[in-house]
Amino acid sequence: MARKLISIVVPVYNEAEVIGEMYRRLTRVASALPDLDYELVVVDDGSRDSSFQALHPIAQADPRLRVLKLSRNFGHQTAITAGIDVARGDAIVIIDADLQDPPEVIPEMIARWREGFDVVFGVRAKRSGETLMKLATASVFYRMLHRMTNISIPVDAGDFRLMSRRAADQLRAMREKDRFVRGLISWIGFRQAGVVYQREARFAGKTKYPFRKMLKFAIDGLTSFSTVPLKLATWMGYFASAFAFIYLASVFVQKWLGKTVEGWATIMVAMLFMGGVQLICLGIMGEYIGRIFTEAKQRPLYVVEEFINGDPADHA
Repeated sequence: MARKLISIVVPVYNEAEVIGEMYRRLTRVASALPDLDYELVVVDDGSRDSSFQALHPIAQADPRLRVLKLSRNFGHQTAITAGIDVARGDAIVIIDADLQDPPEVIPEMIARWREGFDVVFGVRAKRSGETLMKLATASVFYRMLHRMTNISIPVDAGDFRLMSRRAADQLRAMREKDRFVRGLISWIGFRQAGVVYQREARFAGKTKYPFRKMLKFAIDGLTSFSTVPLKLATWMGYFASAFAFIYLASVFVQKWLGKTVEGWATIMVAMLFMGGVQLICLGIMGEYIGRIFTEAKQRPLYVVEEFINGDPADHA
């Protein structure tokens, strides 16, 4: 009977300082898996440092390391997708290169997969080495997303997870451009379970998710799986209209009492308020229209420049 294959997908962007330790820890964990073979699929997402140069000699010496180099930086979620596209395993594990998600949790995920779960996601019980601001915003984001979407996206769970082959094949079939992978995996369904772990501090280097990227990521998550922002724009319009009618009634009362107020202050406040509401509503609609525009162009999700230990046609 053929041994089952586990694919470990690792997106990499400017992680040259981590490559050696990442490879050592992942291979140590993977080689100890009982009755399983493994492959490492590392996706270099257009790194500007020497990440690819560090991976190249390792891949030449180890055929189980397959390195997919993208032609430019397409983004973390797209890099994950590229890795899943070429992964050949019966189960696929997604893990970041910075080692904040410890590879030593992978055997526990595989044990749950063997129990019959198609998706096993990591739940962060503790997050070391992160600022209070990031911890607070992440907590708010996960809980807000959980309440605002019509699917059950696990709270405090990132992209560190395992998928069965049939779950991965369903994910591969969804080629939307503004990708929110953890939401797409939740949308798929199947049996899903969580594994609690403590997230570690980065092994080396700096975070690749500054506030600007985190904000964009949050917007992508909300607009990909929720129409609540559009409904919010509608309710803001109702509120502004109600406010205008109430103010109109107060003007008549003031006129009847002979207490009219001279000046432009009230008019300017009302105009600014209405203008602000209109711009916010237009911005929300623009986010959704922009996604329609992106999808309509039908461009590929990514472009492969080089594939070590793999056939470039594998990603098609």
